[in-house]
Amino acid sequence: MTVLEGDGTSEEPLADPHGDPFLRTRFAVPARPVTYLRRKRLNRHLDEALRTPLTMVNGSAGAGKTLLVADWVERLDGLPVAWLTTEAAGDGPGMFWAYLLRALRTAGVALPADIGFPADANRVSPALQARLAAQLSVRERSVVVVLDEFDRVTAPEIAEQLEFVLRHAGPGLRLVLVTRTEPLLPLHRYRAAGELTEIRGAELAFTPPEAARLMELHGLRLPPAAVRALVERTRGWAAGLRLSALAAGQSPDPEACLKEFEADRSAIADFLLAEVLKRQNPETQDLLLRAGLLDRFCPDLANALTGRTDAALILERLSRDNAFVEHLGHGLYRLHPLFAEILRAHLRLRLPGLEPELHRRAADWLRRSGRLPEALGHGAAADDWEFTADALVDDLAIGQFFTGPRSDAVTGLFARMGGGSTGPAPELVRAAGRLARCEIDDGLTHLRRARHDLAEDDGTAAARLSCALLEALAARLSGAPERAEDAAREAQELRDEVPAELLERHPELTALLLDHLGSARLWAGRFEEARDALSTVADSAPEAATALPREDSLGRLALIDHLDGWPGRAERKAHAALAETERFGLPRPSGSGVERLVLAAVAIDRDELGQAQALLDMSADAHPAMRDPVLAAGRALTTARLHLARGEPGSALKAVEPQLAAAAVSPWARGQSALVAADAHLAEGRTDTAASLLRDVSDEQPACAVGAARVRLATGRAADAVRLLDRTHPERHAGPAVAVRAALVRAQAADEAGDAVAARRLVVRALAEARRERLRRPFREAGPWIRPHLGSASLHWLTTGWLAPATGATPHTQPPPPVVEELSGREHDVLRRLALAMSTEEIAADLYVSVNTVKTHLKSVYRKLSVNRRNEAVRRARELDLL
Repeated sequence: MTVLEGDGTSEEPLADPHGDPFLRTRFAVPARPVTYLRRKRLNRHLDEALRTPLTMVNGSAGAGKTLLVADWVERLDGLPVAWLTTEAAGDGPGMFWAYLLRALRTAGVALPADIGFPADANRVSPALQARLAAQLSVRERSVVVVLDEFDRVTAPEIAEQLEFVLRHAGPGLRLVLVTRTEPLLPLHRYRAAGELTEIRGAELAFTPPEAARLMELHGLRLPPAAVRALVERTRGWAAGLRLSALAAGQSPDPEACLKEFEADRSAIADFLLAEVLKRQNPETQDLLLRAGLLDRFCPDLANALTGRTDAALILERLSRDNAFVEHLGHGLYRLHPLFAEILRAHLRLRLPGLEPELHRRAADWLRRSGRLPEALGHGAAADDWEFTADALVDDLAIGQFFTGPRSDAVTGLFARMGGGSTGPAPELVRAAGRLARCEIDDGLTHLRRARHDLAEDDGTAAARLSCALLEALAARLSGAPERAEDAAREAQELRDEVPAELLERHPELTALLLDHLGSARLWAGRFEEARDALSTVADSAPEAATALPREDSLGRLALIDHLDGWPGRAERKAHAALAETERFGLPRPSGSGVERLVLAAVAIDRDELGQAQALLDMSADAHPAMRDPVLAAGRALTTARLHLARGEPGSALKAVEPQLAAAAVSPWARGQSALVAADAHLAEGRTDTAASLLRDVSDEQPACAVGAARVRLATGRAADAVRLLDRTHPERHAGPAVAVRAALVRAQAADEAGDAVAARRLVVRALAEARRERLRRPFREAGPWIRPHLGSASLHWLTTGWLAPATGATPHTQPPPPVVEELSGREHDVLRRLALAMSTEEIAADLYVSVNTVKTHLKSVYRKLSVNRRNEAVRRARELDLL
């Protein structure tokens, strides 16, 4: 751009209306620093300014507006550019137009003498505007006029005069306004006509790639994560990034400096305090200092902190003026994070001791407004733990310690609570915190104190209901089903005393209570009652708040199916449990892990021992508040059965012996432990010991009845074994996993009696039942007698394709058809992890890819294998020897 001194006419004024010489710096295009980053996307947008009469670059102080426009005008070859930096509001219309005419002449724009010159600093003749507009309208080439810091022009008459010239100059004038605030021109008309180019603060913000390049210009090479964190903290604010880079450049560890720098003790603080805070009147400064403690807030909340009623007007103006206050819509505002950080530090200096009181005011207002999470945060910041605990308990939100997207936040918040706070609510919160970590004794201690305080203070129904929930959890964790029943009855009586909207707002409380009750009933062996409670949770509407109890309930329903001998049903429910928290993206550990134990047990029955071990290992990843006796028993039993399947009876006994001593309250845990121990003793030839373990068999445990029959068969009492099965009829009361074993006991008895026809018929029945569920293990356990039957040609049709040769069956002669399209390497990786029952989220984390990428691979795997579900894909892959 060529800048000329003047047009050579003798009429050209040499001074402004005050008689002072013109300040040449006001016409100078600002120089760019060597570290200036040219951003092509913004320059391309600015190029549109040549096609619209009006352009507005509107952003906060330090947003990079002026340097952006200065860099752009330097590239405008052949077009005259008049640059004028406006002054403060003291300049009247006469002064403004005198300087604008001088800027045009400085840019080489020839203006005739008859345009005139303002003689009065406070007024200007309408003729000047008309003549200037007429002169510009006949130009062949446009003149670009840049008015920098136009927010200083607050006189409405100047805006009206400028708009008159702009409207009548036509293509001869392209006006660019660089401003912090919305100018007084009728922007809506230009927008409606498509004659306005706008660049605002959001577009001026640096993106992470741009910030990385800016750091490189300052000699800093940062990892992408550090750049993203810096952009998030500064919200891409240009001045903040540059000042941060300058500070980091002086540090021996730039990355640590950027991560740890204290904004309130930096050049950033000086900039914002001088350019933003100190420009405001005292009332506005007071509001900003107090609002710095808030995240998102409405005018009413700001008024609660100031004690005044003017927040709405002040916030609207600050947002409009780009004073680092952002209007989020719906009456909500927020401060720039760096600005808020600096304001908080400045509040402590200017008004020491006021911060806790402001937090208390905010907490109280937010609690009354139903915004519990924010109320808890401010209550904790005020160190008012009695208020904070009361807010959580009275809102019936105690369940958030255990489930929902805010579980970690609530746990972390109350971890800071000391022992000085007294009353039922703090004790309930302490009990919840301990029980959430499975610290049962400490949890019960705090529960007793809470009950005592509630009895003395006549606590609210919400507090007593919260206490009942924690009592149910403690009973579940300690294996006390009757105490869980008492807590559930108390909770049911209290529900009518609690406002219905509270119960609706916190469905997790009811879900957790029923899950605890169902698990306690399961431990007691009351399967049908347990199924009723757990099914109510599992069938409830899916939502993030209830994801954990839904997952846990589905897993325990799967365990009931497994114990009843229905592996297919158990597998489906277990997979549904795994999918529950994945659906809401909740972090692990989540749920009890019992669903993986069930899948491991099913894998053992199918003789897939590698998969069983992997699932057993992953089942240890459980939520501490779900690590109850059911989980402990299930883990011990599955571990023992895996040892048995591997031919390690001694290890199986070691795994199950603690359960034999500790499981007295649980008939199924005692019975299943005795069954596994008996099988281990049988494997080592101790038939008398095995028989003694199963001597008192309950008719309500069909699997144990079959085990007792096997022991009698092993001791040569085949007729007693059959009589026992005839008396208990396990086939009628259980699923195929039990029925297959019962049929094989009967078949072996018939074989030993020389009744080959009956033996073959019973083996056929067992194979038909087992084939549907792919139950291989019972045939491996049966012993040598079965091999001739499985090897007979007449039974090939029942063994082909699923029963391995090791059991005595011949290999299948007609393998399943291959896939039409081969799986890719990555699809194989996904399939292998699918076989381990890993969730989509876990597969993504294990492969370092996104969840959406995993879902894409899964769709492709399903298509290539011609299946629709996870378990079908794994089964089909095993048939094709892909796993």
